[in-house]
Amino acid sequence: MDKNDNKFAKGMCFYKLFWVFLFGCIFGAYYEQLLNLFIHYHYHHEWTWQLRRGLIYGPISPIYGFGALMMIGLLARKERSDWKTLLYGAILGGTFEYLISFFQELFLKTVSWDYSNEFLNINGRTTIPFAIVWGLLALVLVKIVYPAISNVIEALPMKFGKILTNILIVLLSLDFFISWGALIRQNLRHNGYPSLTFVGKFFDYYYNDDVLKKSYNNMVVIEVKKEKE
Repeated sequence: MDKNDNKFAKGMCFYKLFWVFLFGCIFGAYYEQLLNLFIHYHYHHEWTWQLRRGLIYGPISPIYGFGALMMIGLLARKERSDWKTLLYGAILGGTFEYLISFFQELFLKTVSWDYSNEFLNINGRTTIPFAIVWGLLALVLVKIVYPAISNVIEALPMKFGKILTNILIVLLSLDFFISWGALIRQNLRHNGYPSLTFVGKFFDYYYNDDVLKKSYNNMVVIEVKKEKE
C-alpha cells in the first residue's frame, strides 16, 4: 500500500477544502481589520481597531472563506499561466463580491459596504480595482499559499486530523446558525414581525441590535440609511 494512502485529507477532498475555507475566513477577518486600521489612521490620524467579521464569534469572515474555496476549487485543479489565474480570479472575485452584496441587501435589508463613490464601481457593490485585488489574491493563493498549506494539512496525523476537523465543523456550524439566525431575526424585528417561538425570543433577548452592532459595526440597515439621507 502506498504510504500516501494513509495521509490525512489527501488531494482536494472535503477535509482539505474545509481547512482552505477556514484559512480564508481567518485571513479575511484580519486583513479587513488591518486595512481598516490604516485607512482610519489616514483619514483621522488615530489608531482604531474595529472588528471586521461575518460571524458573531471568532475572527471569521465567511466571504473570504467562500472566496478562497471558490478560487481553489475552480482554479487549482489544473495548471494555468499566472495571467490567466489573475484574470479568472478577478472575474470570479468581483462577481462573487457583487452577488454577496446583492443577496445581503435582498434578504437581510442591510449593506456592509457601499462603493458608490469609488473609482470604476459597479452599482456600488464592487469595483474594477477591487476585482483586480481579488485576482492578485487568487494568484498568490493558488500558486503559493495553497501548495504550502496543503502539505501542512496532510502532515496532520490521520486520527487527530479527523477529530479536530469534525470538532471545528460543529463549532463553525453553530456560529453560522447563531449569527445568521440573529441577522434574519433582526430584519424581521425591524419590519414589525413579533417573535412567535422561543427561538425568536432567544435571538431578541441575547442578540438584540446593540449586541449585533458590536460584531457588525460596519453594517447599515437600509431603512435607517434612507432616513439619514
